[in-house]
Amino acid sequence: TVAITDIEEAPLKDCLGRVLAEDLRSPQNVPPHDNSAVDGYAVYSSDLNPDAETQLPVTGRIAAGHPLDRAAKPGEALRIFTGAPIPQDPEGPDTVFMQEDVVETDGIATFPPGIKVGANVRRIGEDIQKGDVIIHAGHRLRAQDLGLAASIGRAHVQVFKALRAAIFSTGDEIYDAQDGTAPAGGVYDANRPAVGALLTGLGCAVTDLGILADDPATVQSALEKAAKNHDLLITSGGVSQGEEDHVAGAVQALGQLHFWRLAIKPGRPIALGTLNGGACAFVGLPGNPVAAMVTFMMIARPMILKLSGDNADDVRRFQVAAAFSMDKKPGRLEWLRGHLKSGPDGQMVADKFRTQGAGILTSMVASDGLIEVPSETTRIEVGDMVSFIPFGAVT
Repeated sequence: TVAITDIEEAPLKDCLGRVLAEDLRSPQNVPPHDNSAVDGYAVYSSDLNPDAETQLPVTGRIAAGHPLDRAAKPGEALRIFTGAPIPQDPEGPDTVFMQEDVVETDGIATFPPGIKVGANVRRIGEDIQKGDVIIHAGHRLRAQDLGLAASIGRAHVQVFKALRAAIFSTGDEIYDAQDGTAPAGGVYDANRPAVGALLTGLGCAVTDLGILADDPATVQSALEKAAKNHDLLITSGGVSQGEEDHVAGAVQALGQLHFWRLAIKPGRPIALGTLNGGACAFVGLPGNPVAAMVTFMMIARPMILKLSGDNADDVRRFQVAAAFSMDKKPGRLEWLRGHLKSGPDGQMVADKFRTQGAGILTSMVASDGLIEVPSETTRIEVGDMVSFIPFGAVT
């Protein structure tokens, strides 16, 4: 899977959450010059008595943004402040004392013995060397990345355009809460708000197409129209094998269904395919809200990231001890909703939510993440190590 979106230049201030489309290479060293890490006094270490106090005249003052207006010379001390440049021409001081370690009286500073040469000096380029690639293309930009880019003088960067994603739900029993009270036999649509938020969190430009009736022609027409001006189309419901499930058939009629029905729990009926001659990716999520969210996080999300240009590696899994026991059928990968808590020895353990049904949306709210149980596992005992995936790693 490769990025399918175009590239644009954007102001750095608008790039939080965007995917970088270029390697950022620094045109300069950071810091650009040796500078003081503290408020204090800059001195030449060669002037210091290693075994006794040293007294030197204070002959200059250096503040951040205000370099010394002359060359420094041995035999003097310079009052200096945090971030101020240390004189380098011809050869400047090489050590800085913290002001609380120095006594200054009538322009004479007294320095204690024992300081390490180079103490409290930030060296030129100690953070970034000129020519270094500080952030690689394919990285989703966070606040700290924006700060790093600004530190090398970048005000604009090349980023991938937002993936255009359309979402809709299917089902005659599904109602939008904005339309009023659901009638008898109806349920409110939880999937569009949840999936839309997940897509927005991945930086997608989301179009909400609402709720479609369980009618083959209606479903097929909506898919065909949306595929023409979107990069990604996500539906929820209608991908099982019931008489009122029409989404999978519509995709097969309009494009290609690459796989459908997996040995997973929750979310077995998930479907992935392409429409519009392969130009639009399709994800058919299950209708049950927990299954829709979990399969989005674990199956749809990695694909969406790649289509967006994001080169994110596989999701990190943390090994923790189980605080529960259970039997499981072999041959099926399962994701349990669970939370972390402190065990008897003070170490974190993972406990599963009391009810694991695909329609128990409260399990997603009350949990910290997913407990992944491999297909070959048939039994988990208290104390067994399990893989825990925090929700923060998949949203």
